[in-house]
Amino acid sequence: MGSSNRLFNRQRTVHEILGGGLVADVMLWRQGNLTMGILLVTLAAWVVFEKSGYTLLSLVSNVLLLLIGILFLWAKSAAILNRPAPPLPELYLSEETVNEMGAFIRAHVNDILSASKDIALGKDARLFFKVAGYLLLISLVGGLTDFLTLGYTSLVVVLTVPALYERYEDYIDSYTILGYRKMQQLYVKFDSKFVNRFRKWILEKQKLS
Repeated sequence: MGSSNRLFNRQRTVHEILGGGLVADVMLWRQGNLTMGILLVTLAAWVVFEKSGYTLLSLVSNVLLLLIGILFLWAKSAAILNRPAPPLPELYLSEETVNEMGAFIRAHVNDILSASKDIALGKDARLFFKVAGYLLLISLVGGLTDFLTLGYTSLVVVLTVPALYERYEDYIDSYTILGYRKMQQLYVKFDSKFVNRFRKWILEKQKLS
């Protein structure tokens, strides 16, 4: 499919638009085990918070306390009984992973700060109304659900919608563009039949007055 049949006539792939690297791989399920792990962990956290009444701080503290206690007793008993120590995996973040995450966060934070400055200085009225609309939508959605459920639902959307779009982008792009062209045709017909007549009627009234 040529670039003219892509939404917004884009040249880049979905992976490139998402910034590439590890974050894009996770969102597009190219690191399937990691993506599934994130979904399962967040689902488990959501269930725990919703059903038990725990707060994030109390849950993390209790889990870490239990984990440290088990590992401490295991290591001490292993030393006394001349047994192997707990098989801990190597906990290490590579420099490449940290740099990719840092670059991704920095780029998006800088975009947000730049847009915020333009809005605050009144340079971009269109952006202001767009952001105001998004904030109003978030406020309405937030009134219907709690922050935890909204956060988990948003994560599920982020980890499923881009992957589904990448998989079926040919069909989605073609049908979306077709629908957009149909809407343009309807708008032209509506404009010629009603809007233009209304404008002519107003002009005639102004001439008579």
